[in-house]
Amino acid sequence: MNRIFFSLIVIVVLSFQALAQQSEILLTVGHQEISKDEFEHIYKKNNSNLYAESDKKSPEEYMELFINFKLKVVEAETLKMDTSQTFITELAGYRKEIAAPYLTDINFNEQQVKELYRRMTHEVHASHILLKLDNNAPAGTKQEVLGKINKIRNEILAGKSFEDAAVEYSEDPSAKTNKGDLGYFSAFTMVTPFEDAAFTTKVGEVSEPVKTDFGYHLLKVNDIRTNKGEIQVAHIMKNTPKNATKEEIAQAKAAIDSIYQLLLNGADFAELAKQESQDRRSAVRGGEMPWFSAGRIVKEFSDPAFALENNGDISAPVRTPFGFHIIKRLNARPVPPIEEARAAIESQIKKDATRSSSGKKAFVQQLKEMYDFTENEAAKEQLKGVNIGDSIVPQLTFFTIDNQNFGTKEFQNFIVAKKIRYGSFLSVYERWVMDEIIQLEDARLEEKYPEFRYLMNEYHDGILLFNISQEKIWDYAAKDSTGLELFYEKDKDKHLWGHRFKGHIINCKNPEVREEAENLFGAGMTADEVVAHLNTDEDELITIETGAWEEAENQVVDYYVWNGKEPEDFDSSTTFIRGDKIEPQPKTLDEARGLFISDYQDYLEKEWLKELRKKHKIKVNKKLLKTISGV
Repeated sequence: MNRIFFSLIVIVVLSFQALAQQSEILLTVGHQEISKDEFEHIYKKNNSNLYAESDKKSPEEYMELFINFKLKVVEAETLKMDTSQTFITELAGYRKEIAAPYLTDINFNEQQVKELYRRMTHEVHASHILLKLDNNAPAGTKQEVLGKINKIRNEILAGKSFEDAAVEYSEDPSAKTNKGDLGYFSAFTMVTPFEDAAFTTKVGEVSEPVKTDFGYHLLKVNDIRTNKGEIQVAHIMKNTPKNATKEEIAQAKAAIDSIYQLLLNGADFAELAKQESQDRRSAVRGGEMPWFSAGRIVKEFSDPAFALENNGDISAPVRTPFGFHIIKRLNARPVPPIEEARAAIESQIKKDATRSSSGKKAFVQQLKEMYDFTENEAAKEQLKGVNIGDSIVPQLTFFTIDNQNFGTKEFQNFIVAKKIRYGSFLSVYERWVMDEIIQLEDARLEEKYPEFRYLMNEYHDGILLFNISQEKIWDYAAKDSTGLELFYEKDKDKHLWGHRFKGHIINCKNPEVREEAENLFGAGMTADEVVAHLNTDEDELITIETGAWEEAENQVVDYYVWNGKEPEDFDSSTTFIRGDKIEPQPKTLDEARGLFISDYQDYLEKEWLKELRKKHKIKVNKKLLKTISGV
């Protein structure tokens, strides 16, 4: 959930030139000072490429939203949420991800770009078998695992099915259920050695053993097809629990079928998604999902989604492992031409040093020159013939970077941290040097690259915003049953039912049973009494559905009450209704709990912001704000 939340906050990473001078302070919120450049960067980023022009804000309008955002962050820091280990670990994880492109400078050529583009235009359907292997395992263990996987390959080549071998041998836990099937994937989806094998093995053939950081793999390529590009859809979902009962599945199916009928009768998809979809993350956006390719989402969803031919087309209800869905196509785009894709391909290459064996070394060489790297050859000579686990001369200095000395203690710390237990010191020496140099560069990213610093600030504030909003608003509103009930009583007329028919839908076995049932109703019997009177253990002559229905919710009610068209396979001689048409009424709290919780959250947030504006001092340099141009 956090990642989805941050994808809304950190929309895109923009590149811009380094600041020529210290920016003036535009805004102070509590103890935080925000410069003009930082605010301008965030303002332009969050007001560009919006879905609708009307959503754009002027700098003055956006300032109010930004103040509300910063107030929550300052409050979270006041509560020391930024000192929790969970926060520190999560932020460090995000930093590692966004730092990666800054810590590589791989040389790539035109041939590599063209090959990766070729892969982008195709999708491979592959299965695999994995035997796990630690990267630091001794040579003997590596040979043992390699021997095992070669033996498995020979069994397959001799006639054993790949699927049976995956179930029997693979150490990928999912293989027990999917028989090693990975589905379709395109370029940049798998680790590089795996991708290389997938795109160079012929359809129907089994690859030679492939070594990755996970271990040794065997791949079988089942199919290769043209990449259909990406699609954007909206969906309405009724979920089913993992171990759903037949009754729960039937209820979800009935609910999605009812929604589908409403759509066929002209109901607005986005509004229904907001009201009915149980995927609440997309429901608030009218069911809209992020763009995806066919191989990046379950087949049960992607196949019917890509089968929709035109924007606006709606699928019939489909079932996936998560529940039932109705899918609406919003837009589609093919794989872009190579010149349009070039920048993205080059960026991907830079992120993955394994795509070029010399890339990381070249980058480190640049850093060595930048940070005045010098090496003590005499000390390095003393490592010859010494194995890890043996003692080495204490207090040796092996090299210097940016006036920092690195010696025996740092080398031993590196070996312990990387859990290296075998081999000679010289065999890992260059790896240690590269690691220390890259760590130095990593520590200076915020100082060297303003765009990196701003992005880290956004992640920092985004995590705090999520955590404090969850504690103060989202979780609180859902748990505060007393407060929610009081809020409902004050504003219960906000969510109303439309005109409804309230009563019974009666289905009889034959016209004679209908006549008798109408007589019993006429005599004043209740629906339960009529059922008890007519049905026996041996024969069910009548079924009665009791409820309240708005127009377009039930075809039988529509036919009798709202002059709707006659339903298919309908027999008016055996099916009838009894009840009354009722005026609009407020929905009960249980009937509209999700809507009222959402309203209650909005109310709590507004009241909370009033408190925060009193608690934390706010100062805006309005003269400086006027110098910022709108987008």
